[in-house]
Amino acid sequence: MSVNSGIAVTDSKGAAPSGVRDYFSLLKPRVMSLVVFTGFVGLFVSSVNIHPFIAAVAVFCIALGSGAAGAINMWYEYELDAKMERTKSRPIPAGKILPENALDFACVLAFASVVIMTVAVNILAAALLLSAILFYVFIYTMWLKRRTPQNIVIGGAAGAFPPVIGWAAATGEVGIEAIIMFAIIFLWTPPHFWALSLYRSEDYKKAGIPMLPVVAGKAETKKQMLIYTLLLFPFAISPYFIGMSGILYLIGSALLGALFIWHAFKVMRDDSDSSARSMFGFSILYLFGIFTLIIFDKLIGL
Repeated sequence: MSVNSGIAVTDSKGAAPSGVRDYFSLLKPRVMSLVVFTGFVGLFVSSVNIHPFIAAVAVFCIALGSGAAGAINMWYEYELDAKMERTKSRPIPAGKILPENALDFACVLAFASVVIMTVAVNILAAALLLSAILFYVFIYTMWLKRRTPQNIVIGGAAGAFPPVIGWAAATGEVGIEAIIMFAIIFLWTPPHFWALSLYRSEDYKKAGIPMLPVVAGKAETKKQMLIYTLLLFPFAISPYFIGMSGILYLIGSALLGALFIWHAFKVMRDDSDSSARSMFGFSILYLFGIFTLIIFDKLIGL
């Protein structure tokens, strides 16, 4: 019997031994890292003097809630994941964790994240966290993803909640600054995921998921990606115009936005997968860059 991360369990139903690393991968750690970061930024830029321990608890709850939602997504879609090259090695389709064990694990984390946020932080932040989890699980995963090519557009709202939750954790309210951060992530999500779906379209087709390239074709997907990057640009620079950020942020966000648009134009002109892969990679750098600039600008005060 193999041991993963020093802990292993066996199951009477014949699942392969599962360990800490397998359960951790259920949480979609790469996605979680971006969620936690944007949640922290929302909290940090609120200018409210929140106790460091309470701030840490709030960020921890955002991480737990995000991981729980990701794990429920993996539980619900494990049969689809088994059909796709990109996801077939995930713990459930790989037989490392039983579906019911994954669901139990995820539900415990979701419940804990909301309860701790309610008790230790405030009820608005907890309500927003619960809304984000429920939206991702029921609206995106269970309803939209298998039914419409607009799944990412509407479902992207779930991933846009973290900075709003962070802001609410610090202030007890939702301000225009939080709404703008929400809008940036919401408009960033479609070109980010459509870039991935362009070079993974056969995977999605095999699994029966109606991603835009599968349903409308690659040309229409590329056009929509360009539209969203153009729409994103004014929202991304708007923190400067409402006094949320200074000139450093304005210059940096404008440069990042111009590069994102350039990537979208490059994708339109390229029939191969290389430009789509490049845009997908840059899109992650873009969002990290935008929210890092918000922090730096706040620290430097330019």
